[in-house]
Amino acid sequence: MNLITRRINLLTILFLLIVNYFPGYAQNKPDQERKQLFDYDWKFILADEASARSTDFNDAGWRSLDLPHDWSIEGKIKPKNPSGGAGGYFPAGVGWYRKTFKAPGEWKGKNISIYFEGVYMNSEVFINGKSLGVRPYGYSSFSYDLSPHLNFGGENVIAVRVDNSQQINSRWYTGSGIYRHVWMRVSDPLHVADWGVAISTPIVSSKMATVQVKTLIKNETGLAQNFLLRTRLWSVKSGNAGNHKIKVELAANTEKEIIQTIKVANPLLWAPETPNLYQAQSQLLKADRVIDETQTGFGIRSLRFTPENGFQLNGKTVKISGGCVHHDNGCLGAAAFDRAEERKVEQLKAAGFNAVRTAHNPPSEAFLDACDKLGLLVMDEAFDGWKGAKNKYDYSIYFDQWWKSDLETMVLRDRNHPSIFMWSSGNEVSERKTPEAVQTAKMLAAAIKNIDATRPVTSAVVIWGEWEVFDPLMAVHDVAGYNYQLHSAPADHKRISSRVIVQTESYPRDAFANWKLVQDNSYIIGDFVWSAIDYLGESGIGRSFYSGQVPGENWDNEMFPWHGAYCGDIDLTGWRKPISHYRSLLYNDTEKLYMAVREPNPEPLEIKETKWSVWPTWESWTWPGHEGKNIDVEVYSKYPKVRLYLNDKLIGEKATGLEQEFRATFSVPFMPGILKATGLENGKETAPVILQTSGNAALAKLTADRKEILANGQDLSYVTVEITDKNGVIQPNATNRLHFKIEGPGIIAGISNADVKDYDQYAGSSVNAWHGRALVVIRSTRTTGNIKLSVTSPDLTEATLNIRTLNN
Repeated sequence: MNLITRRINLLTILFLLIVNYFPGYAQNKPDQERKQLFDYDWKFILADEASARSTDFNDAGWRSLDLPHDWSIEGKIKPKNPSGGAGGYFPAGVGWYRKTFKAPGEWKGKNISIYFEGVYMNSEVFINGKSLGVRPYGYSSFSYDLSPHLNFGGENVIAVRVDNSQQINSRWYTGSGIYRHVWMRVSDPLHVADWGVAISTPIVSSKMATVQVKTLIKNETGLAQNFLLRTRLWSVKSGNAGNHKIKVELAANTEKEIIQTIKVANPLLWAPETPNLYQAQSQLLKADRVIDETQTGFGIRSLRFTPENGFQLNGKTVKISGGCVHHDNGCLGAAAFDRAEERKVEQLKAAGFNAVRTAHNPPSEAFLDACDKLGLLVMDEAFDGWKGAKNKYDYSIYFDQWWKSDLETMVLRDRNHPSIFMWSSGNEVSERKTPEAVQTAKMLAAAIKNIDATRPVTSAVVIWGEWEVFDPLMAVHDVAGYNYQLHSAPADHKRISSRVIVQTESYPRDAFANWKLVQDNSYIIGDFVWSAIDYLGESGIGRSFYSGQVPGENWDNEMFPWHGAYCGDIDLTGWRKPISHYRSLLYNDTEKLYMAVREPNPEPLEIKETKWSVWPTWESWTWPGHEGKNIDVEVYSKYPKVRLYLNDKLIGEKATGLEQEFRATFSVPFMPGILKATGLENGKETAPVILQTSGNAALAKLTADRKEILANGQDLSYVTVEITDKNGVIQPNATNRLHFKIEGPGIIAGISNADVKDYDQYAGSSVNAWHGRALVVIRSTRTTGNIKLSVTSPDLTEATLNIRTLNN
């Protein structure tokens, strides 16, 4: 079920609960929908049209589209694009968006604002030709008051200029455009402020919890107002959880924060295993009439961090098995569709992660909603850098003027998400060795704590050598963030025993060593691998290559056609690499046996690794040309021993305990057939894992993650394509050219094969399979019906798949 569907179903259930628990509510709803989606029917041009701000500008020749939108992902990947390897060689530039809309007459006298969840970058917004302001940082949410400028009862024009032309401005793919949702907000002049509800749970036990609700109320009228603030807590599982009401008097053109404390008996606690959620309904009433109403999601849970017990969630020590992720959605670019963000969280959970670090910027609201609902802890990160530049046009040129607004925006927007357990103010800042960095860190931490003192603050620090120089910087933070330096933790603990440590980035190949350090030391709360999912930009990081190819790391040479990073546990199609199964096996009991094969050196060439790579390893026993030659087979196991068979003949038995790092390697002369591994415990073999040699490519197997999606123009179905032989065994060497055709109320939103050396456009209809796989993402339109997807290739039997689009 996608995130939009979940929201709609949840709202329906909650409405019924409200009617049941609070009689008369349905008759007292506010007159206007407070928050209205404003994503549809925009006009766009990739050009700098200075006169496009004007109301009477003719945009008839512009492209029509719905948001969210990323124009960079639609372009061609070229080595001379100014974004360079950092930005994945994608195009950038300047673009304009326009939308014509009517402001109903009943809006007059209301507070009307437009809210952008994210625009990358340097946006300037105009209403009816008047500039409302600029926002440089592409990851910040922001809003503008439209009330004084609207033509009520008539047409109005919103125009947005987006300037991503100053390159290079980041170290990874950013995307370009209005890539997150836009909303119209309509409220009474007496209203709860935007992001004005702050919910905390200062006392938590299984029998009783104290919920503190702070509500900032604004009176933007010329008269004093007397009203009632009523706050109700409820959940889908438990219904009414508590309520509180208070009479308030508020002077004209002022604001006031009201604090209410509500006891919740037998609370349903939030944790990754049990992501129980509550809603707080805040109502302002005059004469029993609802003037304004907001809904705020939250969770009841407690956080504690000590060197003696590490990180405790609800009184229980939790070890962090985390991964860093950038904000892109692979072949969709930066476009933050709700379903894409939810699927990303589903992938992380399925891969065994219990936490994610939003490297290195605030994520979308949909991503955090999914983390709340599905149970994934979040380290919410503000910036990649502070005052020191990493690239000519990066955030350092805006820091002094904008840091406070951008940091406060992140904390105010995100503070009620129970999934967020830590704030991060920065990553590997360039000035980190200087006393100035300590002062900046203090300033940032104080700004965060001024809004939210319930969570610890960290930042990620890295260096090779002279590690102790960072003691003053780390002392500013509640938790010390180590990038690639966890091996220093035991010595650091002897020097500074009060320090709580988390590894904010680590090399994938160090999974076992980091796991062991985390398990053996209470003051180390966990590890975040770089990275959890492959991403666009930072081209070439994590690659392996053959002798004779361009050597070195991504910063040593231009890596085109590499246009992305291959260091993730999960690739761009959603396939879990063998390292993902190994890491999950270390931290979880859900996987106990896995087998994959190390790619052999293509003699006379050799495979070369880089810092963030692991040896290329595949779920394949199809190696033509290697008959009779030894190939290494890796078995990961939580069983004491494993056995390996080839065509039912025992190859060998090996221990796979702690001393063996839960893995065994067998050198096996390749012979076509069936490779089988079993776990061995108390003399008994477990259910096996199998790899089977494939015949020639013959079929395309299509698998949709969802065959029913909403006809709302935003919902997505991810269709995985696997090339198999005639018997349905995947052909892992297949590179067939796949052609996609769609009929019915849907469009192809993106295609991918996970090969970040393949520079075919992601916004296309044809792609080569890579290691026998590809992905096509189908986006609904706003029409119900049946979508038919056809996949053809000259050497394969045509395959089709049907997807239904349904009413909201």
